[in-house]
Amino acid sequence: MNTAERAHHLAAAAERSAFLGRTTADDLLELVRLELGHEAALDDFVQRGEHFARAMAPRSILHIVSGNTPAAGLQSLIRGLLLGSHNLAKLPAAGLSELAQFREALPRELAENVEFSFDLPEEWLARAEAAIVFGSDETIAHFRGRVRSDQTFIAHGHRLSFGVIFDDPAFASVADAARDASLFDQQGCLSPQVFYVRGEARLYAERLAGEMAHCDALEPRATISLSETLAIRTAREEFAFRAANGEPVQVWQSSGSTAWTVVFDSARGFPHSPLNRFVFVKPLPDDLAPELQEVRMHLSCAGVFPATIEHARLLTALGVSRVCPIGRMQTPPWTWHQDGQPSLGALVRWADFEQ
Repeated sequence: MNTAERAHHLAAAAERSAFLGRTTADDLLELVRLELGHEAALDDFVQRGEHFARAMAPRSILHIVSGNTPAAGLQSLIRGLLLGSHNLAKLPAAGLSELAQFREALPRELAENVEFSFDLPEEWLARAEAAIVFGSDETIAHFRGRVRSDQTFIAHGHRLSFGVIFDDPAFASVADAARDASLFDQQGCLSPQVFYVRGEARLYAERLAGEMAHCDALEPRATISLSETLAIRTAREEFAFRAANGEPVQVWQSSGSTAWTVVFDSARGFPHSPLNRFVFVKPLPDDLAPELQEVRMHLSCAGVFPATIEHARLLTALGVSRVCPIGRMQTPPWTWHQDGQPSLGALVRWADFEQ
């Protein structure tokens, strides 16, 4: 099965996973063309400058998948299959049914290139030519210490995302901001934890609270643990106490539950959310760099309104690796550079032929 054939089968199977956004064979082949120079570079030698070259995929790829969202693990698996590699996926203890459902939708020739396990067999780590690890910084450090020097290691560790509303007097971005903050219950690296707003930031927070309630009515948050519930209640109490003591803080929250929370807080710094639809709104300072300095090494995506190239230049200079319109933070295109690095190009090695 060549690359184009794999792309068509993978796109057909991905149609069942709406959370991936649009996935077509052309999207996947465009990823190959952009990163490898030619859509047939994995199949045979292709012209590359004055000589020929062929991209050699790893024979096997180990995916250490986290349980926060199904999207990251499934995207990684699809890229491995697109390369033509055999894929070994170590699943989280709670499982990821979406990956198993995706394998069931594949033709046999591709499905046989996917193995799942809840444990990590030592043999898997030994035979993998590449390892892709999703997880905390501690998880990344653990596996970095276990791979050999001849194995490709790609890490996707702890990441933070946020939104910036540069100019929105009509609050046109509020509904999209609420969707970005609600999808995947803020568990993903692309989930915004705070929105910096120029202008009426407190009023923006009030409007956002209304839209968070609307999102909850359409698609309620998943069940969370007792410790997660306590973390939200503790954070709510902290900000309510500050508000009661005259600080410029205001809290909007779901009634009788922890389903969603919006906090307006004018204090400086990047706030740390307990997640599960707990989002902050803060006034946009004249200089955003000091606000982001503490978390710069963990920054991922910035959703912006309006989305202009000038705003993209500003935010990438501050450390983010992806800038997109508010409302599209959770659905990156297949051609994006996850965590600022190529997804296919980092996995292949090249063989050259000089005629």
